[in-house]
Amino acid sequence: MTRSLRHLLAGAGSLALAACTVGPDYAGPPSVASATGENTAFVRAGPGLEDAAPQLAAWWESLDDPALNELEEQALAANPDLAVARARVAEARGALAGIDAEAYPSASAIATAAHIRVPGLGLGSNGSSAGEGGSGDGATANGTTSTNFFNLGLNASWQIDLFGGYQRQAEAARADLAAGDASLADAQVALTASVADAYVDLRAAGERLGLAEDAVRGREQIVALTEQLFRQGVAPRSQVDEARSALVSARRQAAAIRADIARFLDALAVLTGQAPGALDELADNAMPPPLPPAAVAIGDPAGLLARRPDIRAAERRLAATSARIGVARAAGLPSINFMGILGIGGTRLSDLSSLGDFTAIAAPVLQWNFLDFGRNEARLTQAEARMAGARAEYRQSVLVALREVEDGLVSFRYGRADLAEAAQLEALAASREDQARQRFEQGVQSRIELLAASLDRVEARANVVRARAALTRAFIEVETALGLGWRDPGEYLPGDEPGTRSARD
Repeated sequence: MTRSLRHLLAGAGSLALAACTVGPDYAGPPSVASATGENTAFVRAGPGLEDAAPQLAAWWESLDDPALNELEEQALAANPDLAVARARVAEARGALAGIDAEAYPSASAIATAAHIRVPGLGLGSNGSSAGEGGSGDGATANGTTSTNFFNLGLNASWQIDLFGGYQRQAEAARADLAAGDASLADAQVALTASVADAYVDLRAAGERLGLAEDAVRGREQIVALTEQLFRQGVAPRSQVDEARSALVSARRQAAAIRADIARFLDALAVLTGQAPGALDELADNAMPPPLPPAAVAIGDPAGLLARRPDIRAAERRLAATSARIGVARAAGLPSINFMGILGIGGTRLSDLSSLGDFTAIAAPVLQWNFLDFGRNEARLTQAEARMAGARAEYRQSVLVALREVEDGLVSFRYGRADLAEAAQLEALAASREDQARQRFEQGVQSRIELLAASLDRVEARANVVRARAALTRAFIEVETALGLGWRDPGEYLPGDEPGTRSARD
């Protein structure tokens, strides 16, 4: 390396060390009063809701349903939407690596073989032209100069990050990567909630279908008895029509439930990365919908902000927009590009073996686009506007999260009360059915009246099933609003590409 080249490299290093980083230093997200300060508990919390920190992942295990646990694991391993989210995280990681590499010099090997013919220079004459033997070097009588050129060497370039533009770009890319990780976690939250909702709906529909079929059989008996009474002249035609209408309605209700079961089965299949019909055997295993635990940990608003993935993603997007203001500011300031060539060669091929003769070129270039008629100022204005928008989006995501938690807590609290009242109504309906059976056996009441009481009890039981499913869905709503159900995005799940780690390893 020549003395001048060493001096240039030393000077470039000094400039890099002396460089400053422009742009605002990120100061964190804005404070949202309703989620910080004196608000240390959720407003709608009530009995059975604890302020202990909730379990982050696998909240569905508290429902104590092995079939649901297996479906959740299948979904986390094979759901296509999660695969898309993971691919976007990998893309962001690659973008960050590329930006980090831009801060370092680049070098490439070059090999050059050229024949140069320049007319009209008149640099002299040796009576030969290119191609007339010798080396092919020389000048013709008419002043045309020609020569050959052979070279092997290295070509290097380096743009010094004088004002921290690359540093801010890397800062923005790291924030984008973290936002991608949080978005992946948010997709896991949404997925696990969708699986649990579809499963609860499936179990509730299966139980309601059994009750609807009981109702159809009861209505068929009432129609048969009413028609018999009509033929005997005891009952009017309108009573027969009314019984038949009720039977048709009962059959339609049963058919609608069967269609719902098919839809829930298809939804679960797709959520777990399978084709519709793959999980139809679940319909053969009739089970009631699971109930949530007696005590549910919900934590506090501060914990919600630190845990919920969509809030974390919004905060990281805000940090990225802050860094890109620095990128825009650095683009309007001078830049220094350092270029260098180091090689061996000459006008003959044999010159490539002469290691003592080096060609060295070093060229620092100072560039400053100071006259752009406001283009960079416009880009800076855009960057600052994006940061203002990202700040508003962060506040909105916090407020929406708080509202969703509070709404879920209300649904959960009143869902428990509704289930208790539905159970009381079922007990009353069962008591009336027993009394009707006793009166029927005593000959005081007709069989149609006994069947009507039985149908009332069936409907009351169906209302209990609906209330139970609604309560469990409210529990799922609370867990989802709390931002639960995700794993560390750095941990990969079973079924990923070969070579990745399992979250359960």
